[in-house]
Amino acid sequence: MVHAHFYQPPRENPWTEEVSREPSAAPFHNWNARISAESYRPNAFARIFDGDGRVLAIVNNYEELSFNIGPTLMSWLDRHQPDVYGRIQEAKVGGGAIAQAWNHMILPLANERDIRTQIRWGLADFRHRFGREAPGMWLPETAVNHHVLAILAEEGVGFTILAPGQMAAIRPLAGRASRSLAAVPNKEWAEIDGDHPIDTRVAYRYVHPRRKGLGVDLVVYHGGLSHALAFESVTSEALVDRVAASGGRRGGLVAIALDGETFGHHHKWADRALAYALTAEAPRRGLEVTNLAAWLERNPPLYEAKVHESAWSCAHGVGRWSADCGCSTGGPAGANQRWRAPLRAALDGLRETGIEVFERRGPALFAGGDPWAARDAYVEVLIGAVSRDDFAARWVAPGADPVLAFTLLEAQRNAMLMYTSCGWFFYDLAGLETVQVLRYAARVCDLLVEAGEPSPEPALLGALRGAHSFDQGDGRRIWGAQVAPARVDASRVAAHLALADLFGLPETSEGRIGGFDVQTLDHAGAAHPASIDPGWLPRTPGERDPAALAWRRVRLTHRRTGRVHELVAVALQLGDQEAVGAVRMADWPADAEALGMLQRDIEAGRSDDELVTRLADNFVTTGSGQAFDVSSLLPE
Repeated sequence: MVHAHFYQPPRENPWTEEVSREPSAAPFHNWNARISAESYRPNAFARIFDGDGRVLAIVNNYEELSFNIGPTLMSWLDRHQPDVYGRIQEAKVGGGAIAQAWNHMILPLANERDIRTQIRWGLADFRHRFGREAPGMWLPETAVNHHVLAILAEEGVGFTILAPGQMAAIRPLAGRASRSLAAVPNKEWAEIDGDHPIDTRVAYRYVHPRRKGLGVDLVVYHGGLSHALAFESVTSEALVDRVAASGGRRGGLVAIALDGETFGHHHKWADRALAYALTAEAPRRGLEVTNLAAWLERNPPLYEAKVHESAWSCAHGVGRWSADCGCSTGGPAGANQRWRAPLRAALDGLRETGIEVFERRGPALFAGGDPWAARDAYVEVLIGAVSRDDFAARWVAPGADPVLAFTLLEAQRNAMLMYTSCGWFFYDLAGLETVQVLRYAARVCDLLVEAGEPSPEPALLGALRGAHSFDQGDGRRIWGAQVAPARVDASRVAAHLALADLFGLPETSEGRIGGFDVQTLDHAGAAHPASIDPGWLPRTPGERDPAALAWRRVRLTHRRTGRVHELVAVALQLGDQEAVGAVRMADWPADAEALGMLQRDIEAGRSDDELVTRLADNFVTTGSGQAFDVSSLLPE
């Protein structure tokens, strides 16, 4: 049995929900696109060749595997690679798919509400995509402790997969006969250590400490085989040879677990070797290819187990996501990961602020006075199972503001996203993945301000002073250089649209941009001066480069919260390259009068300084607006 853990972290800009160009993924637009081309697609259409290079068969490896695909990756595939997504859905016939906790949060480090929501959202996502209940669940980084296992049992999860070193002790289950060499008489706990390794050929069961009828089955993968397949180039024949030897004369389960990206991305053509091993070589050798749900149905656990607080990618428990434990991806000489603890502490402080707001204001907003039940149900909106309107009808209290309700739910969603495990996995605070979790933190700050709360950003930045990059300063400097510039609020979207008109850039598709639905308002009518046309206005010849004016009055509706902004944005081109502008809440017909004066100044040949002063006086100083320049153009 091969279990493939397919996963990519959420890469979308938290404001636009689009993945920005990632130069390190070149020639592809981003890493999702690159890895899909190298792994997800080849595994959906894996070729088996004969000796002359002719294609004998095309195999959907997902039908042969035990596998999980993270919800954040599945949502991206659904939008951008629908044919690959469809092949993965077809694999439900094979029954090997299991769920994953939603956004790859390290569950032993999470609070109980987040653990439950991560599990519930992961199960709901699986149900929506595969049309059945998930038989088991992959834990991010296989990170586990007894508390997490107890919650898994309470949430009805059937089984999970662990590494050999995560098992602490075993004993026979009460009332079940023992058949394993690892059996211990008298139901005493037998410690698992180097002298007494775990038998990976049988299943185990974690028993809930207070509710003995509840438990979670534990499958332990074969460490040596999994490591070899992950880090070595192994042929189909060699893989099957090793599996047969590992099963021994007595047989039993031989489970291999590794990153699914191994097949094609980490090892080129490994998708083809896997297809041949599972569909041709193993059957030829008389070895059954199965998945965990099917195998456990025939081979229930005979042994109870205890676990260490641990993960498959850290030798120090879960230190890789909380401390400078020594586990990293390398880095230059002198690099350390002392930034991990202050980063987590800073995010914990922001999370607690969000919880206080949610619990203080949520009971009046949500039906039944239970904001946490509403948060758990919100996943149905995220996966597209219900509309925002239908959700509001069911979960927003009568007379309450649905925009405020969705704003607080979005703050909670982004607060969970800021704990995505990849933010701590690599060696530096300024890395791509860590900057991404900081951007989620910035989005939380913005949403709380939208909800009318004091900004938590100053306190967060103060806490980030203690987190230091190897060579790019502390967390505040990284925030200023890489986090704050990624923000895309309604004002920036309006500014972008005016600048796009000014420079003749193409219109956005489907009237959507930067997380907003865009409606350009009608400019015709008595309130609109006849001298002004929307879009480009003619340049006035003269000795200096002529000025040009473009503007838009727009209504922007946020697609997640439903918040509506009606804005006017004015862009002024001075010469061939310089552009300045201003954006403010629309105030029609006062805006029309101000635009008329600005146009007349252009036609009169006023100087650049005079034009800029006119723009500032009418749209910034007296209009409570804000200035912008070409940096407000959205990167893509």
